[in-house]
Amino acid sequence: MTDTRTALVTGGTGGLGTATISAFLAAGWRVVAPARPGTADRLPAGAIAVDADLTDAAQVRAAAESAAGDQRAPLKAVVNLAGGYAGSGLIADTPVEEFEAMFTANLRPTYLTTAAALPHLVAAGGGSVICVSSRAAVSPFPGAAGYVTSKAAVLAFAETVAVEYKKQHVRCNTVLPSIIDTPANRAAQPDADVSRWVSPEEIAAVILFLASDASAPTSGARVPVYGAA
Repeated sequence: MTDTRTALVTGGTGGLGTATISAFLAAGWRVVAPARPGTADRLPAGAIAVDADLTDAAQVRAAAESAAGDQRAPLKAVVNLAGGYAGSGLIADTPVEEFEAMFTANLRPTYLTTAAALPHLVAAGGGSVICVSSRAAVSPFPGAAGYVTSKAAVLAFAETVAVEYKKQHVRCNTVLPSIIDTPANRAAQPDADVSRWVSPEEIAAVILFLASDASAPTSGARVPVYGAA
């Protein structure tokens, strides 16, 4: 059975992004994926690429309008995968610019994309927003205060969306990965036991569930996707 609905998926060129887009496409969704110019060829075949800088409010609004532009497949899901990681040492040794850069990478795209899409979700009778935080947001580790704090902010933002838009039938949930088994993470940690990491495909299945009607009663949830880590 296919779905005649649209998902707006950010961060679609990354390891988790390609797995998530592929899962939605396989389930019959129309998928619109904002991407920086020159990177659209890294998206799975079938995704509709829209050039956009996710830190630019006007470009994000245009991407949301594209996602909502097909009346045969209304916008029903927003998946906020865009983000980044940077370690910066202990707090007293971290320049404020590096601390704030993590909010630009992790919180700003999630805020702008969600804010731009919410009116379209409401107009379509409701829908689902899924955000990606991190286990570090609830179980911090030293040396990455900007990352940890910005991911905690994503969690707080998602829970605020869930509260504010409940009456408009818009749900918002957050997945919290541990270490995702991607080529980039394997390269960064060549001696790690990757059997304990969670695969992008496993997380993508959870995200697809949270976007589907099968999870209709669920909003404001913090969903751990830790694998064996």
